[in-house]
Amino acid sequence: MQKILSIAATASALAIAASAQAGDVRIMWYSDGIEGEVMQDLLDRFSEQNPDINVTLDNVAYQVIQEQLPIQLAAGEGPDIARVTNLKEQADHWLDLTPYIEDPAYWNENFGDQFDWMRPDDTEIIPGFMTQLTLVGGFANKTLFEQAGVEMPGEGATWEDWVNASTEVQESQQLPAAFVIDRSGHRITGPMISYGAQLKGEDGKPAPLDAAAQEFITQLVGWTESGQHMKDVWVSAAGTTYRAGADEFINANIAFYYSGSWQVANLTTKIGDGFDWVATGSPCGAAGCSGLPGGAALVANKNTQNPEDVGKVMDYLASTEVVKEFTERTLFLPAHQGVIKAGDLDFQTDDANAKAALEVFVAATGDLLPEANAIPAWRYANAVYGGMVSRISQAMAGEMPVADIFARIDNDIAEQVAAADAGQ
Repeated sequence: MQKILSIAATASALAIAASAQAGDVRIMWYSDGIEGEVMQDLLDRFSEQNPDINVTLDNVAYQVIQEQLPIQLAAGEGPDIARVTNLKEQADHWLDLTPYIEDPAYWNENFGDQFDWMRPDDTEIIPGFMTQLTLVGGFANKTLFEQAGVEMPGEGATWEDWVNASTEVQESQQLPAAFVIDRSGHRITGPMISYGAQLKGEDGKPAPLDAAAQEFITQLVGWTESGQHMKDVWVSAAGTTYRAGADEFINANIAFYYSGSWQVANLTTKIGDGFDWVATGSPCGAAGCSGLPGGAALVANKNTQNPEDVGKVMDYLASTEVVKEFTERTLFLPAHQGVIKAGDLDFQTDDANAKAALEVFVAATGDLLPEANAIPAWRYANAVYGGMVSRISQAMAGEMPVADIFARIDNDIAEQVAAADAGQ
């Protein structure tokens, strides 16, 4: 059978259904940087070795993964394999790969630490593997700080320290804003936990936003109203739409950017030698200096018509050699225990900024608070993320006082939890 490999620059996810022809495997994939190109190259080699399996890599926007893929899965459709970050909430849709992979013990040994992030509670299925681990954290434009004569905050610096120092840079260099956080509930969860927020109630469901969570949100809206936090990134999008602030950092419009480790490859590719930048870890609150762990996973869709072929593709992509190469070329943090313990990763970049940044993120994993570590395996995490973003954006836009959004956020989250429990 002739092998077909293709990349669609964009695709209507609603047109992508689980492959019905024997030997066909479709992968829905999104990219933060260059990883789609790397994945295509790896799949080209798989196809040379497995001419009886047709693999199609559909590159789609992240928004398709977040908004359209769940609709397909609920309808019993969807791609055979998907790269997702919404791991736990959709766990009921993932295929147990155990009967279709060669060595389940290899998978458990190397990827087992994160299986609970993506499989239904109280099950032992193997649904897929993490393509990379991520950690939320900050980046600073070192060149702008030096030009402004402002010393960058050091270890143990608080959010206020970083905002104040970045504001000095903003005023000195006449920047549009001092800093920006990606428009994402995920991104502000680590800071809220660092402030002492307890997001999970005793019943395992989201608790009402407590004083610590409200304190950080109130400060963030205040920093936006004062022009320190870049307003446009949050108010130019609607609903729960994700918007990164990376371009503002890359274009040197801000001094400090709070996003995560997945941005390292993007920054080194687009900034080049434009200016020096550093990773900072996460600023501190009263409870700690925690980011939020997470990552993206490749998971198999239980609606697939070709589980044996899917198992072969997943075995190849999860192999030690392929994971190591993918990690080195994409500058991601690996999730494969064997690759981590070998300690011989050779990140393929000549950018000293990137190599130093990866070391900072690896070190920052030691600052994670237990509450942050528990979030990826919490099925209601996305309900909390989504409930916060739109209301905080409304407060930033001046549509309502920040004090009025907390009850609305609690109500929005409760509605999403009820919908999730009802299987909607």
